[in-house]
Amino acid sequence: MMLQNDLLLRAARGEAVERTPVWLMRQAGRILKEYREIRNRISGFKALVETPELAAEVTIQPVDILGVDAAIIFSDILVVPEAMGLPYRMIEKKGPWFDETIRSKADLKRLCVPDPEAELGYVTEAIRCTKKALNGRVPVIGFAGAPWTIFSYMVEGQGTKTFATARKMLYTEPGLSHQVLDMITETTIAYLKAQIAAGADMVQLFDSWAGILPAEQYRNFGSRYLKRICAEIQEVPVTVFAKGAWFALDDIAEMDCRTVGLDWHLQPEMARKKLGNDKTLQGNLDPCMLYADDEALVNATHQMLKRFGPRRHIANLGHGVYPDVDAAKVKLFVETVKAYKQ
Repeated sequence: MMLQNDLLLRAARGEAVERTPVWLMRQAGRILKEYREIRNRISGFKALVETPELAAEVTIQPVDILGVDAAIIFSDILVVPEAMGLPYRMIEKKGPWFDETIRSKADLKRLCVPDPEAELGYVTEAIRCTKKALNGRVPVIGFAGAPWTIFSYMVEGQGTKTFATARKMLYTEPGLSHQVLDMITETTIAYLKAQIAAGADMVQLFDSWAGILPAEQYRNFGSRYLKRICAEIQEVPVTVFAKGAWFALDDIAEMDCRTVGLDWHLQPEMARKKLGNDKTLQGNLDPCMLYADDEALVNATHQMLKRFGPRRHIANLGHGVYPDVDAAKVKLFVETVKAYKQ
């Protein structure tokens, strides 16, 4: 199917574009009243993720309402550990919770490398539903959590400020840690390939907790596995978003990914110097700028676009949209990017 709007893919490949493409991490969700209406009709977040028709509907909402240049499939990174044998619960106002965790070699018996169509078929079906409903209007982005981030939840059992239990295991049980990371990596490769087969035009790896590791540990337990995934996914452009890992830009430069997501701490000039001219940069407006008045938001967006330049840039935030942001501010950001002339 020919895409009517392929700006995102052309920018990812380094081709010339008429304007900078724009989408946002967490663009589908609580910022939109239309999402909240659907969410209130069902039993919880997980039920929405696991119902392909509804997941497709909320995936498409930002395209219709905000005018973004891509749809990212509505799902969660924690579907991977669940498919591997560790179910999670999403507790309102607290976040994810795992009743069982990986703390010893004996716990490995709980884990498997699953068949993604069997265990994660609701995600691939949601992609197929989304592709059919969009009918080529914009590309669809698939995604997965990076191995270190998934590992951190599987060991810790919940989100914390330090992930000290997960980090401790890297020091005390390095062999076991690598075994688990290997299984996550194999699962992630198969899962992303299944998403691509279902119709994903691009995929993104989210390493949300990359920045809490020292540089050498991240090289050993983080970036080496990202590099392996990138090498295996050749069918579509891959984006690596390693939040807080400014120290890993040299490693990321060597990965076979088309696009690198930048958080709002990273200066575009520094990233470009480290990554070279063969990768597209994505980002990186401070998400809190969406709380500012309209004039300040427009000026900050213009400044961001000026710093990145007209080539090899995908406009986005430096992290996901915060849930209490006014959707009108998000739309203003999108429209400002689309109207900007370099």
